[in-house]
Amino acid sequence: MSDADGYPAEFERIEAAVDAGQTDLRTLGFWRLLARVKADPVLAHHWAEQAGRIDRKAWEARTWLSVPVWFGNAVLAVGALVGVVAVAFALTTDSEELAGLALIFAALDWSATFHVPAHWLVGRATRMRFLAYYVRDLIPPIPALKIDYATYLRVAPEARAWMHASGAIASKVGPFLALAFWPASGAPGWAAWAILGYGLLIIGTDVFISTRKSDWKRFRREMRIARIQAANR
Repeated sequence: MSDADGYPAEFERIEAAVDAGQTDLRTLGFWRLLARVKADPVLAHHWAEQAGRIDRKAWEARTWLSVPVWFGNAVLAVGALVGVVAVAFALTTDSEELAGLALIFAALDWSATFHVPAHWLVGRATRMRFLAYYVRDLIPPIPALKIDYATYLRVAPEARAWMHASGAIASKVGPFLALAFWPASGAPGWAAWAILGYGLLIIGTDVFISTRKSDWKRFRREMRIARIQAANR
């Protein structure tokens, strides 16, 4: 690492801009700088603290609602339990139609509630920390988990990649888990087809959208960094 690479000046410039009220890190060149830093694990460790501090300042300045991680996890755990209740109802009700609707509800419920906790579980298992849950979008309101970027940079890129992938995988498990209860429920065939169709639909969104915009894009980015690090050894 050399000061000639411009890292100290760049980090200082970006942090000063964030302190002055600018929160668009992409415009400030923060993510381009981080792409260079990530390519070298020594640099990633060295700049982790300042990079994490900058990221947190920008996030706090533009986030209007956040809750503690334990609270967000608890809410989503309760939500997942509601899906369990729906499946139990489907298995015990005498109404085939209600059983079908309950299974469809469980599929949708688990697809939504499994996603973010999976990120948290895999992240914590790889020694990442998280700051809070927050609302990422208003319409519809989508819960998101804010990572402590300093800890993110300190783990191997492969671990970062699988943390990103875990949420995408978990949200696809939900519908097929609900579908597994269909044979024992007595629910009509249309319920199974609806759940299967939904499961295939969200897999399709991963293939055509997430690889360019969301979790799978981040997975591919971090795996590419892993290959760059391996080639530089």
